[in-house]
Amino acid sequence: MKKTNSIVTEYSGICFCCGRPTTEEHHLLFGDSIRRLAEEDGIKVPCCPYCHTQNDVKNRIHDNPMAEKLSKIAGQLAWEKHAVSQGMTEAEAREAFRRKYNSSLL
Repeated sequence: MKKTNSIVTEYSGICFCCGRPTTEEHHLLFGDSIRRLAEEDGIKVPCCPYCHTQNDVKNRIHDNPMAEKLSKIAGQLAWEKHAVSQGMTEAEAREAFRRKYNSSLL
């Protein structure tokens, strides 16, 4: 799978959550084949190990239901914004996201 740049932030070496240096990525959309699509589309953010998986559950992304839901919403918004910048209307972008990812959180 080809690695892509994030469509969410241009700062690939800085944790999206806390600003620490990082070596990990958090895919804002995940599960089954969705993560592969998210990688292809750049729906991911840089994340330090602490904020990604190592902190206690209320202060990390994974295994935290609220953080995971907000991640998915942020991912959809970023994808739609990118699609609009490429010439789609907001309604077209929303529908294209729903078709591609088989869901919409908005």
